[in-house]
Amino acid sequence: MKLHTMLGAALCVLAATAARAQDPQLARNLAATCASCHGTEGASTGAMPRLAGQSRAELLQKMQDFKAGKRPATIMHQIAKGYSDEQIALIVDHLSTRH
Repeated sequence: MKLHTMLGAALCVLAATAARAQDPQLARNLAATCASCHGTEGASTGAMPRLAGQSRAELLQKMQDFKAGKRPATIMHQIAKGYSDEQIALIVDHLSTRH
């Protein structure tokens, strides 16, 4: 792995950590935008997939795939493109710890 790639990844982690430290409600607020389709705290009981409690790695991969257009969707690819990688990480961190 090239040095600039490793540094970029490290900066993303630091930025997400800094964002969480600055506003502990940020992840919750970002994840709240998912509620209209995926239920409160991602706990869907309907036709939409349940996000609450899925593994962080799985949720992160799905969101990255939506954002990159690699995963078929009717609207999620558009929604995912509206978030930065740091915001996606915060959303995923929050939803993966819900039950």
